[in-house]
Amino acid sequence: MAPLVAALEGLVQVDEISLRRAVPGMLSRRAAIKAGALFVGFCLAPGGAALAQTAAVAPGERRSLALDNVDSFLAVGADGTVVVYSGKVDLGTGHRIAIRQMVGEELGIGVERIELIEGDTALTPNQGPTAGSTGIMRGGVELRQAAATAREALLAMGAQRLQSPAEQLTLASGEVRAADGRSVGIGSLVGGRTFDVKMNPKAPLKKPADYKLVGQSLPRPDIPAKVTGRHVYVHDLVVPGMLHGRVLRPPSVGAKVRSVDESSISKLPGVRVVRIVDFVGVVSADEWAAVRAARELKVQWSDSAELIGHTALVDWARRGPFVAEEIITAKGDAARVDALRDAPDALRATYGWPIQSHGSIGPSCAVADVRADAGTVWTASQASHRFLNIFAGLVDVPRDKLRVIYVDGPGCYGMNGSDDAAADAVLLSRAVGKPVRVQWSREDELGWDPKGPPQLLDMAATLAPDGGIDAWQTDMWVPRATANLEWIPLLSPLAAGLKQPVGQSTGLVSQNGDPPYGPKAVVVKAHWLGPSPLRPSNIRAPGKVANCFAVESFVDELAAKAEVDPLAFRLQRVSNPRSAEVIRRVGEMMDWKPRPSPANASMRGTTSVGRGMAFIHYKNSETHVAMAMEVEVDRASGEIAVKRVCCAHDCGLMINPDAVRAQVEGNILQTLSRTLYEETTFDRSRVLSVDWVSYPLLRFPSVPRLDIALIDRRDDPPLGAGEAASSPVPAALANAVFDATGVRMRSVPFTALKLKSMLG
Repeated sequence: MAPLVAALEGLVQVDEISLRRAVPGMLSRRAAIKAGALFVGFCLAPGGAALAQTAAVAPGERRSLALDNVDSFLAVGADGTVVVYSGKVDLGTGHRIAIRQMVGEELGIGVERIELIEGDTALTPNQGPTAGSTGIMRGGVELRQAAATAREALLAMGAQRLQSPAEQLTLASGEVRAADGRSVGIGSLVGGRTFDVKMNPKAPLKKPADYKLVGQSLPRPDIPAKVTGRHVYVHDLVVPGMLHGRVLRPPSVGAKVRSVDESSISKLPGVRVVRIVDFVGVVSADEWAAVRAARELKVQWSDSAELIGHTALVDWARRGPFVAEEIITAKGDAARVDALRDAPDALRATYGWPIQSHGSIGPSCAVADVRADAGTVWTASQASHRFLNIFAGLVDVPRDKLRVIYVDGPGCYGMNGSDDAAADAVLLSRAVGKPVRVQWSREDELGWDPKGPPQLLDMAATLAPDGGIDAWQTDMWVPRATANLEWIPLLSPLAAGLKQPVGQSTGLVSQNGDPPYGPKAVVVKAHWLGPSPLRPSNIRAPGKVANCFAVESFVDELAAKAEVDPLAFRLQRVSNPRSAEVIRRVGEMMDWKPRPSPANASMRGTTSVGRGMAFIHYKNSETHVAMAMEVEVDRASGEIAVKRVCCAHDCGLMINPDAVRAQVEGNILQTLSRTLYEETTFDRSRVLSVDWVSYPLLRFPSVPRLDIALIDRRDDPPLGAGEAASSPVPAALANAVFDATGVRMRSVPFTALKLKSMLG
């Protein structure tokens, strides 16, 4: 068997575990579906795994997707292997190994005996979008509870088979075992059949002292293929009969089509033009022909100048239009906050955050095969179940006849252009009646992906006689469409005049707008603006990055005014012991010597050296993160070099510490890039930063030393690690630059030109 597997691995780019399970004892498709298990097939072309997954559902057959049914989440094969169906997906977070560990722990089997199916609307239950660091803390916990319920059921079945009380049985290595040595395999008990049991929210979980898988840094199954170039991304997917499509975007936002001259591409054979109102696309069997047609097709567009330009964002935020004002937080004596208005000793500052792209290294891509009455969409969407509804509505296909399947994309950490690319493919496929692959360009991605919205924050505070914070007020200006709505208007349906939900959730962007350091009175007020100048989207740690930047920078300013060490200022006033521990830990990692900022003698020639720190209790209820940085600033050029970053991170129970560490490192590096370099620039008509020169990213030579301390709390619930560590980065960096130079940077990005002008 080993030579066969080795040969197949060279031909078929599929998950290693799927490949090893696919050859022996393969079930018929109908029997597999009736058992709730997965039918795996082979396709000697890129995208074999995704296409084999598509073949798993026979016409007219549907498996349970009810959230209260164990069979929606788990299936046991006759050989004792387990299939897990997860509505949450792995966006590079290590979900694929962590979920196996959580389920395997409860079922007493190794991860090598678990197959994971994710983000497939025909196979997986709707556990909500993979966002807000909920993949493990909600999706994984739900799957683990399903496995614990299944364990109860297996022990009950084993009790009948072995004629022994269930409480005297154990479940280990895929067997129910009695004290006298007798055993029965779980495949024999339930393999090929359903459990037919409801989820038991009180089914006991394994105790931390008994963990064998949870808490171990087991290797991720996707890494070998990714680092050797064999992993299949949605870009690599090939569907039989597939055509290639491109969509023409207008030269300015809001422009309308006046005319289309199809004769302008008559020399390109086999190209079809699709037009629906202001939606214009081209389709061809040859990808290069589609690329050329999109470039050469003559379309006359109307003039449009409906944008304000990025340099006008602050003025726009100040003057509105406003749709509402909301008190987010109000604690303590309100009169103290009212007195801030006229307090001569109040400290005041304004902080700004720009519009930013997701900056995915690979442009978005999707494949759709949509006919008159049914269809399948392959996409890197974070929310396949959510977009099933909108795609079905766009092409008038019954919801139960359309299927959306998650396939890996280039990474996003927020909704980038992948859902737009999928909508492009859906409309083009429906128009031509064949599968269509749509690949965006770099200019498409940076120019047209939905953006992280701008934020403006005013801070005011006074110090009490004891050196603590007396009164504090935060005023934040942010587009209302980024608050709690559910949908982003997709580009192609918008151009085609098709009905779709509008507005996009970017999470609770007003969270973490107040300091956790015990002010005697605090008010946080949101001034909700009208629509953002560019389509807003959720981007990693939406709102919290900018809010923490403002709050933790301003806390540093208060500490400097009080002439107190900034770490000690925080540590003396934070009340949560877990918060105090990460602050204390990061100080130990940095060998932090107490002194006020800025430093007085930290020059190395023309280079200034400084340190800074910041803290967040993410969403005021989740992960605790403290971060400190060492920087060097070239005073002649304004260049900032981050030399070292220390991070203490407490996300409760860690399922896979190595995966958590990778997430923390990724958070730090991505947000360093956002803080130092990234800003979407635009004029009255269009986005200008559409390449890596005009929208630069952090490069490898600028990567600092990263020291990460992970605090494991096995008796506490797991919390999210996908976002929290990004939030303290900008403030820690700003505070370190202040310590080095005495200059306070209050707007992102911290470009060399900006800092040089401030240094004078």
